[in-house]
Amino acid sequence: MLKTSSKPKRPSIKMPTVEEDRKIVAAAKLDPDAKPLTKAQLAQMVPMKALRGRPKLENKKVLLSVRYSPNVVEFFKATCEGWQSRMDRVLSEYVARRAR
Repeated sequence: MLKTSSKPKRPSIKMPTVEEDRKIVAAAKLDPDAKPLTKAQLAQMVPMKALRGRPKLENKKVLLSVRYSPNVVEFFKATCEGWQSRMDRVLSEYVARRAR
C-alpha cells in the first residue's frame, strides 16, 4: 500500500487579468481607507527580511566553545538574565586593564 502525503496541496494562485487589475485599482482609489501606495512610498519600502533579527554589530562576536569552572558559571548564572553579556564585559575589562 502506498502512503500518500498528509500535507494538503497549496492552492494555485490565479493572477488577475489586466482588466480585472484596472477595476481593483479603480475601486481602491475610491476607498479612502485603501489607497494604493505612491511611487515614493514604494521606493522607501525595505524587504521584511532586512528588518528581522538583531541589528548587525560593528564588532561581531566570535562563536566559541569554551570550558569554565563550575563555580564561575554558577556565579554568573546567579546574576540572572544577561549573564553571558556580563561575563563578556568582565573579561573585556580585564583585557583593557592588562593592555595598559
